[in-house]
Amino acid sequence: MPDSLNDMLSRIHRNRQDMIRPVLEEPREYVLLSIRELAAKRQVDAATVSRTILAMGFPSYREFRRYLHQLSIAHRTALDQMRATMEETSTFSSRVKETLDSAASNVHRVVNSLEIDRLKNLAARFYKAKRIFILGGDLAESLVFFLHYILILLGFDAIAASRAGHIAHLMRRSTKHDLIVAISFRRGLRQTVEGLLQGKANGSYAVAITDTSISPLARASDEAFIVPIDTPSFTSYVAPMALLDAMMSAVANYRTDRTLTILKKAEKEQRDGTRWYPEL
Repeated sequence: MPDSLNDMLSRIHRNRQDMIRPVLEEPREYVLLSIRELAAKRQVDAATVSRTILAMGFPSYREFRRYLHQLSIAHRTALDQMRATMEETSTFSSRVKETLDSAASNVHRVVNSLEIDRLKNLAARFYKAKRIFILGGDLAESLVFFLHYILILLGFDAIAASRAGHIAHLMRRSTKHDLIVAISFRRGLRQTVEGLLQGKANGSYAVAITDTSISPLARASDEAFIVPIDTPSFTSYVAPMALLDAMMSAVANYRTDRTLTILKKAEKEQRDGTRWYPEL
């Protein structure tokens, strides 16, 4: 697991912790600054900043700024998003258009970066797993239950959990034969992160879906899918949904004959089932 922030801070003297902590707590205020500008703002010399970040484990100031960028993503709030949009874009229509453009851009980032072979290997793990646990809460419940529904349709023993107690009880009985998909963004919802950590401790293979490489989910998982969720207005799950669509396509097409057999059994209900409105 990559180093946590606490691990990095533990390597430096308390005086230097006091100097660098405000930078880490308000990364957006510092991420665009040069090392001299940051040093001036913290009222120290540039050499002190350089020695501090090297002692924390960063090979260069450039890498430290990249970390600050990821940290600013993790700590961003809906209010931050809305305020930035109102400052930069003046009209109602332009703000709405910018939101749509941002959502489309997020999907394109997934399309351009996703490795199909990686999805194929993950699909193989789905078929080998005894059970598939899907963890997530808050707004990510929408993604959890979408993934759960498709996996049930495809005949997998899938279990969705979105509440703290439910996740804790399920993960206590997870084993090395199970697979976990944990979904959480920003800093990571505690129940989701702790559930993944418990499953990992029991030997389950852990897959994370999140929006930054420094997320505790990404750091703890066996593999992580990083997808953007930022738009000018609040949060968009268009890109995570595109990822889940691709993931389920890989699973369905990995064993096409099995998938077709299962879908044929479901076809009659989908055509004539009583849950459908009768007049169409």
